[in-house]
Amino acid sequence: MSVTVDGDKSRSVPLWVRRILSGPRPEAVPALVGTACAVIGLIDVAAGVFPRFRASRMHALAEVLPGTLGPLSAALSLSAGVLLLLLAHGLKRHKRRAWRAAVVLLPLGAAAQFTWRHSVLGSLLSLVLLALLLRHRDQFAALPDPRSRWRALANFVLMGAGSLALGLVVVSAHPRSIIGSPGLTDRLEHVLYGLVGIEGPLAYTGKADWVVGYSLGALGMLTALTTIYFAFRPEHPAARLTEDDEARLRALLAKHGSRDSLGHFALRRDKGVVFSPSGKAAVCYRVVSGVMLASGDPIGDVEAWPGAIERFMDEAKAHSWTPAVMGCSETGGEVWTRETGLDALELGDEAVVDVKDFSLSGRAMRNVRQMVKRIERNGYTTRVRRARDLDDAELDAIRRAAADWRGTDTERGFSMALGRIGDPADGDAVIATAHRADSATETDSAYGDLKAIIHFVPWGEDGMSLELMRRDRSADPGMNELLIVAALQESPRLGIERVSLNFAMFRAALARGEKIGAGPVLRHWRGLLVFLSRWFQIESLYKFNAKFQPRWEPRFVVYRKSRDLPRIGFAAMQAEGFVNLALPRPFARRRPAPAPRPCAHIGRIGSAHGDTAADPEVRAA
Repeated sequence: MSVTVDGDKSRSVPLWVRRILSGPRPEAVPALVGTACAVIGLIDVAAGVFPRFRASRMHALAEVLPGTLGPLSAALSLSAGVLLLLLAHGLKRHKRRAWRAAVVLLPLGAAAQFTWRHSVLGSLLSLVLLALLLRHRDQFAALPDPRSRWRALANFVLMGAGSLALGLVVVSAHPRSIIGSPGLTDRLEHVLYGLVGIEGPLAYTGKADWVVGYSLGALGMLTALTTIYFAFRPEHPAARLTEDDEARLRALLAKHGSRDSLGHFALRRDKGVVFSPSGKAAVCYRVVSGVMLASGDPIGDVEAWPGAIERFMDEAKAHSWTPAVMGCSETGGEVWTRETGLDALELGDEAVVDVKDFSLSGRAMRNVRQMVKRIERNGYTTRVRRARDLDDAELDAIRRAAADWRGTDTERGFSMALGRIGDPADGDAVIATAHRADSATETDSAYGDLKAIIHFVPWGEDGMSLELMRRDRSADPGMNELLIVAALQESPRLGIERVSLNFAMFRAALARGEKIGAGPVLRHWRGLLVFLSRWFQIESLYKFNAKFQPRWEPRFVVYRKSRDLPRIGFAAMQAEGFVNLALPRPFARRRPAPAPRPCAHIGRIGSAHGDTAADPEVRAA
């Protein structure tokens, strides 16, 4: 393919030549600069570590330089290279602070390259990248990510390990200058001493002794300074739902809450929110590992959704976050893709039971019917009530039991979890409990006759959505089935016409893949999902939901590019609690408890949709 130049059709040049002559597109500059920064960082590290990189025509000038200038330049080249490697990812994400740091480091690295390695080309590469950064400085305006000071300890551990490994390379990069034949233990001891500025057991001839000493000292100082920086820099906390935000969201849910079963989960108080210019719609989100993760459909009037979505995308662009939506409906996916140009992929199905059609009779419900009757014969009873109808003592016992019966160390749930039980503002929530009268006398019973809990949040005026399922592990199997059936049977008394149960990931693939006539691709895909169910309970959760003969509502993930899907999936697993990157408990930084809302009892409980998969009853489904 060719193009004309200056309107002359006889003069044509290849398109790739024109692209080189015209330079990179502005939107592609951050990715190009980030990659170039990583390459130059590696060159600077190699130049500071390996003596062979010093070979050049100007090497003879080293003899007239002051004795310590060369070793100091090697240490500076090494330090600048390490920092440039750390900044490369921030430059790719358009971060302003990474740009400022790179502008300072590149000329220092160029000077170190010229002084130590005597490389004109190496210095020019750094200066060319500096010029590119200055020319396209408007492309690097992204604001900082949410952060906390626990990263200081993580930096100390990671930088310390990296400095130790790189230090071993430094002490071993001068085999002709080292005296004797030291072993690995001696080299490691020399590195550890050198990182804190103490002379180690190894000895070198010539300037190699100074080069190794200054380089190890630079690595140690770099580890210390970056750790101090992370420890004392101001925190940039993640967005949280304020009282005013919550009041506005509740007003929108009162008018439009019946449209989406996930609407009430927008009231999680660890989410941020952006409203449309008219205030008639909102998108709630959380930022996880650089992904701006929304869940469900926007809240409010569908006509105002585009304004809220635009604000969401503007916020993502301002911070250079990757936008993504988990679990939106088909209508929501259509609006998101139309307004933003993003793509949508079916993620799974939500199980919804219409109360008027539910019955325990019939062959299809035989297993559930028999299980429920067996449990009832064993002396279990159920109670289904609105949260506002429970007294404080019973609510407190339910909260404590739900926390103690959680099957994991970390709370699970994000897109389908509220994270609290019994808040006065959530008085319309429904709590179903299972009791066994004779269990109050058992020595292992800490909550009287209470044996299992299910918590539903409102879904408009005539629906409810399952939020949490917990049970005493000593209770008989089938507690979840018992309480779901009880809740469905009591729904007409509470004015409930539809009940949303758990979300089943890849439900369609599992269902179609087990039918006769399924193709080889579908069968292999189902086989992979069954294999992954050993850890994530994908198949068992689908089968558990299918017991209640629900109708299936598809849910989608909305994303920008296919290559973002692994990152979005990892962020979603973090948000849902399946992956925990927090510090171990002995090192975790204690945070003050959030101030309670007026007359509120906040209990961070977790998610039914997350913890269900960990329940042995569901695994046996």
